[in-house]
Amino acid sequence: MRMDSGHSSSEGFFSRAYDVVRQIPRGRVATYGQIARVMGDGRKARFVGFAMHASPGMSGGVPCHRVVFADGRLAPGFAFGGPEAQRSLLEEEGVSFTGDGRVDLARCQWEAGL
Repeated sequence: MRMDSGHSSSEGFFSRAYDVVRQIPRGRVATYGQIARVMGDGRKARFVGFAMHASPGMSGGVPCHRVVFADGRLAPGFAFGGPEAQRSLLEEEGVSFTGDGRVDLARCQWEAGL
């Protein structure tokens, strides 16, 4: 990454991603691609994933547990304790799951960017 004023360009992207994720309401989820689209960078879903992995999490006010794959799967490398921890956090918020363990996107997906 190119350095600019002491900050890498990834830091700006990550900060913007965190700002969007902070807007996801409790009990809702968004997909990585959806976050990228809301940011105006629809082809950067993978970079949103990098940002979520580097996120300070809820201690930093970033509810990254609310971001899932486009098919509702949870992130296997969820940074704060694995997919079981992510599922537990989502269930505590009222997010429902399908029989195969995916988030029920039809019921729980945040409407922004769709």
